[in-house]
Amino acid sequence: MPKPLIGLTTYLADAQWGEWELPAALLPAAYVSCLQAAGGRAVLLPPDAPEAAPDVVARLDAIVLTSGEDVDPASYGARPHPCTGPPARERDRWERAVLAEALARDLPVLGVCRGMQLMNVHAGGTLIQHLPERVGHHGHNLHGGHFSPHAVTTVPGTRIGALLPGTRQVATHHHQAVESLGAGLIVAARTADGTVEAIESTRHRFAVGVQWHPEMAFDSAVVHALVAAARSTSAPAPTPVGEREVRVRPIPPEVPRTNPGS
Repeated sequence: MPKPLIGLTTYLADAQWGEWELPAALLPAAYVSCLQAAGGRAVLLPPDAPEAAPDVVARLDAIVLTSGEDVDPASYGARPHPCTGPPARERDRWERAVLAEALARDLPVLGVCRGMQLMNVHAGGTLIQHLPERVGHHGHNLHGGHFSPHAVTTVPGTRIGALLPGTRQVATHHHQAVESLGAGLIVAARTADGTVEAIESTRHRFAVGVQWHPEMAFDSAVVHALVAAARSTSAPAPTPVGEREVRVRPIPPEVPRTNPGS
């Protein structure tokens, strides 16, 4: 059986390699490595015109919305906080179009850090723009440019709770977080200070967001679950819907419950 094809969204940023310094579509290699190790094929999805999303998503078996810049506060009706970074509006528009198309097709989706926040905003939720002001400490982002471990406790009865039961250490680096939940989403993990660390959709077969970074190998169970869900995505002959076609996707069997530890 061919390995599932999984799209990963990317940054658009100035980058330097060798003697070159140019604008680049880039992504930390850990994302690709962890998907490959879990049995998937990685495809990078740099920002594009939102209207290209149906054509792109139709070729894929799952989507990963990756980490990166702060989501534009205007997208959830807020004014920018002084600590909120410059908006990446082109990326926001593209990723929301990709997410909307994936959800419409019931394609498996994993949101990581910014990706989880984008999922919440897309569903009508809001964000805490500077978490230290809310929780009174910097434990979610101890050192700029470095991941730090902290403990999260998952919620029994959720998909994340089944994959990672109890309390465990995860790799974290964020200064924003979910405030009000979007429609159709539930909390699947929190930290001791109450910060939402995972969400999942009640309306889709696999639409999960984690505030931490599973690509850093703290919990490969989340990535393996995404690949398993993508593998169960079949692609029979297209069925017309309106003026365009979508692939009919059956409900997959339950993802095996694993607990690889930290």
